[in-house]
Amino acid sequence: MGGVCMDRRRLILALALLFAVNIGLILAAQQAQAATYRQGSTGEQVRVIQTKLKNWGYYDGAVDGVFGSQTVQAVKYFQRKNGLTADGVVGPATLKALGMGSSVSTGQEASLDLLARVISAEARGEPYSGQVAVGAVILNRVEHPSFPNTIAGVVYQPGAFTCMVDGQIDQPVAESAVRAAREALNGADPSGGAIYYFNPATATSSWIWSRPLILQIGNHRFCA
Repeated sequence: MGGVCMDRRRLILALALLFAVNIGLILAAQQAQAATYRQGSTGEQVRVIQTKLKNWGYYDGAVDGVFGSQTVQAVKYFQRKNGLTADGVVGPATLKALGMGSSVSTGQEASLDLLARVISAEARGEPYSGQVAVGAVILNRVEHPSFPNTIAGVVYQPGAFTCMVDGQIDQPVAESAVRAAREALNGADPSGGAIYYFNPATATSSWIWSRPLILQIGNHRFCA
């Protein structure tokens, strides 16, 4: 009787071990899939890939977050130039060559890239502190209960930023904007906690003038 119980325990342990191994394999496969982008993929990570390829002269299509045939050809071109397998699939090796690293760092890279693109489009030519302030406004909105709680959510909120309407978001990113985005992400806030900003010379909304002024940097008024 004791031998039967022992065999049963061994069987249960073996099944539990097999189950754990299978779960590990499934999770590993999901993680590998999450860090791979190919034709048909969509989203912010694809926009980052397209933006990098466009800024480096490999891609001349729309930066729309859709991994279409033009993006495939641009990826293949990039892969050939960088000694990678030219299969048009952005996996770990191609992500690394693009400077996007692992799936975890890719998310951080995407946030930095999107923030830098908005800063560059909205504050190109403004004082550096004003560029950091624009980034801080976006991050202040992320923390504010009246706005979406992610950078992408804030940026893509309808009508929130002029650059999303006039196409400036897809222009090459100024190096100073990348530095400003990093500073804002690290906690710098020259805006004094503002959640709005506008250029009084070009503003068309009468409502924005009703917002309490905190300070002005360059051409932008930063408001609560």
